[in-house]
Amino acid sequence: MMTIEELVAKAKADGGSDIHLICGLPPKYRVSGGLQNMSDEVLTQDDCIAVAQFLAGRRYEEFDRVGEFDGAGTFAGNRCRIHLFKQQGVPSLALRLLREEIPKLENLNLPPAVMQLTDLHKGIVLVTGETGSGKSTTLAALLDNINHRYNHHIVTLEDPVEYLYKPDKCAINQREVGKDTESFAAGLRASLREDPNVILIGEMRDRETIETAITAAETGHLVFGTLHTGSASDAVDRIVQVFPADAQTQIRLQLSMTLQAVLTQQLMPKKGGGGRVLASELMIVTDAIRNLIRSGNTPQIANAIATSAAIGGQTMDQCLVKLVRGGQVERTVALHYAHDPDYVKKNAI
Repeated sequence: MMTIEELVAKAKADGGSDIHLICGLPPKYRVSGGLQNMSDEVLTQDDCIAVAQFLAGRRYEEFDRVGEFDGAGTFAGNRCRIHLFKQQGVPSLALRLLREEIPKLENLNLPPAVMQLTDLHKGIVLVTGETGSGKSTTLAALLDNINHRYNHHIVTLEDPVEYLYKPDKCAINQREVGKDTESFAAGLRASLREDPNVILIGEMRDRETIETAITAAETGHLVFGTLHTGSASDAVDRIVQVFPADAQTQIRLQLSMTLQAVLTQQLMPKKGGGGRVLASELMIVTDAIRNLIRSGNTPQIANAIATSAAIGGQTMDQCLVKLVRGGQVERTVALHYAHDPDYVKKNAI
């Protein structure tokens, strides 16, 4: 079979984002959002075991026992995120190619108001979306923008470390969960004693992490985090629902005072093929939205965002309409990704 170096080199040359190795199938990679075969050779069980042994190294026995392994490495000159897992007792691989350079924030086709988020000095900024929607890239661009403009201390907590920052005006510590710290929650607690200005939490997975993130924001830190939600209102609900019912009123109050913005992303096929287009929703938290968060009236948040164009906010559906009118996305594609297809159908003309 092709070596990992050869597979990554081919994926890189063809614009692939992910490589999948599965016993009984040819090697596959994701190009412009869809999976394609990389060769005609069908992978055997021995092939998959050999790949797992190579990538896990000394931790292969641990992987063999536990069934999952996360890591990172550089192949064919490209940094990659590694996830090994077992299916039907045989190793499989999902390998993500990471961009070698952190893109400029202004080149990501995000709402212009996103630039203002790097000027904040405290509070919580969430970047949300499904897996593979570009959250890590956006967060890296946000932090690198701060890196080139402010004399701050940035601490990141990642699983694993993806983009490698080159410190400019900032001092930057990148900590990897499982290697440099036991968990997101433990690393976040420790970060409060590390004199940070900015903290990046790779994933806000549990109550303890979310509680500590809110505390960090309350005590004057700027906290960036991610959630796997499809809208700003869903992000608020997801955070609140992590807590028991008797604690939710207090959390809504704290969140209303600390949340600064929620950016939600989707990647969709570009009109005419040849890549994907980013669509995004941006909620900039206003006094009206703070009241909705406090009162638990999150279904009304979308309406509040829809009327916030003057300060740079936009809903996902408003963005989709712009993309259709601008000739970047097919109308049928926009309808598929819309939250309110009727709105998009009526306005995307």
